Amino acid sequence: MIRNFITLITLAVFVWLVWSFSGRNTPLKNPDGYISVVEEINLADSLSRNILGIQPYMEVSDYFSQTVFKEKLKQYIEASSTKGLIRKNTLIVYPESIGTWLFLINEKHNLAEKKQLNKVLRAIAFSNAFDFLLGYIKTGDESNKEFSSIIRMKAKSMVKVYFETFSELALESKSYLLAGSIVLPGPTVVNGEIFVNLSAPLYNASFMFGPDGKVVGNPILKTFPHSIETTYLSFPDSANSQVFNLPYTKTAVILGYDSWFDQAYESVKSEGAEIILNPTFLSGNHSMLSKWQDFDGDHEPENLDPGDAGKLTIKDAWEKYSLPTRLKTIKSKVGLSVFFSGNLWDMSKGGHPIVVYNNQIFPTIPAGKGGIWSLNY
Repeated sequence: MIRNFITLITLAVFVWLVWSFSGRNTPLKNPDGYISVVEEINLADSLSRNILGIQPYMEVSDYFSQTVFKEKLKQYIEASSTKGLIRKNTLIVYPESIGTWLFLINEKHNLAEKKQLNKVLRAIAFSNAFDFLLGYIKTGDESNKEFSSIIRMKAKSMVKVYFETFSELALESKSYLLAGSIVLPGPTVVNGEIFVNLSAPLYNASFMFGPDGKVVGNPILKTFPHSIETTYLSFPDSANSQVFNLPYTKTAVILGYDSWFDQAYESVKSEGAEIILNPTFLSGNHSMLSKWQDFDGDHEPENLDPGDAGKLTIKDAWEKYSLPTRLKTIKSKVGLSVFFSGNLWDMSKGGHPIVVYNNQIFPTIPAGKGGIWSLNY
């Protein structure tokens, strides 16, 4: 009886192993950039610097392979270069959460066929049962244990792909590059490289890369979350915006919804940043023209008007409460919000950049999916 039981268990483990490793190396389609807009917003004339806001249209299949992930993002660099938009003093910006979905790296390719994220997470947990258990042991008091465990389980692979991809893109373009953001446990920067602590809290972190491919400064951590993020992320006690002394300008980075809060602009004011960059991501399945239904987070900006809910579009709300209004009260000259865009299960996103120059909102051509916008300043 015991021998039969052991045989049965052995057979079950063998079948699970075969199933677990199947479907991870099937051929992937070549990534499509879906680039519908490459726009130079204003004429360069005597202006010698430009910011390149990049809105890649991301699909699930873009995240299974490091080669495919880099090739997808590189298409936007190449399209910009072809148009002469990458120059000596170009600063490149990618959107918030561009790297978070790298928990899919080396996973089963049929996860792209699922319709809901929660089913994807369950499939990843089951097909990586032992590693998932180790990740679960390292979780803290997050209420979303499943997502937290998967991030910890895949964090080392995620940060490797994220760092190498954006490091190479910065080197190849010879530009400073703000690499959107990624969710990681306890991210730190040592000698220009990113390291993680699997037992530490999770943070939504952004990183600035230099033309030498190294990370400049420290991680920029998101401070004010939307409601979904509070189930798995930790947040610093104070606003974590940073000001970078780049060779040609002082540049501040404010991540996501932090740009709606006064606290995020304190270092911008004190250090006199000329530029504010705001990589961001819309929560929920919304477009910029959807009706804004109130701030979705644990903390609300102090100046929020409840009467705007259901009245303004999301685009109107961002213009009223974020960079376009904030820049009027500080000395910064340029503001750029770049939004994530893509089709990821039940989280289809549609973004559109917000460009502010000398307290004026510059109109831009909407992109159907992927887009590139260059602002000379």
